[in-house]
Amino acid sequence: MKSLQNLTLTFGLLLLATNAQAADQTVTLSVEGMTCQTCPYQVKSALKGVEGVLSVEATLETREAIVTYDDEITTIASLTEATENAGYPSELKVTTP
Repeated sequence: MKSLQNLTLTFGLLLLATNAQAADQTVTLSVEGMTCQTCPYQVKSALKGVEGVLSVEATLETREAIVTYDDEITTIASLTEATENAGYPSELKVTTP
């Protein structure tokens, strides 16, 4: 019985360690192709269709999309591919300190 408890405890600790490594990431994508009021909706829809995306805000005025995603499920490359496939090429916005 003691060895079963130790095994259960070890397995539980491994699960906690694995979950601790996963992190939500938030990035800003520059989406220069947005030119009208419906464009942000199209961009948002394309990004929400990517598995692992948790939230999206797209704005015409700034021509940007702010995306929060699970970095264990998807990548920035998948995000930019999704906007490209929707007709809105995008790239990671690099900010300088």
